[in-house]
Amino acid sequence: MASNNQGSTGGKSNRGFASMDPERQRQIASEGGKAAHEKGTAHEFTSEEAREAGRKGGQARSANRKKASTQ
Repeated sequence: MASNNQGSTGGKSNRGFASMDPERQRQIASEGGKAAHEKGTAHEFTSEEAREAGRKGGQARSANRKKASTQ
């Protein structure tokens, strides 16, 4: 039976984006962002959209803290 490094086997895979050096991850992400902007498919948040996203994040964080404190 072949084994892999996924799941709870305890092994650490050296494959994939998450295993890369953080600086290399930033380079790849930056290239993707630049390409999307050049192509015209990148989404740019308006200040209203950003405000709404921040509000939702704050609410989720607050709910998680309340849930954790009752356990």
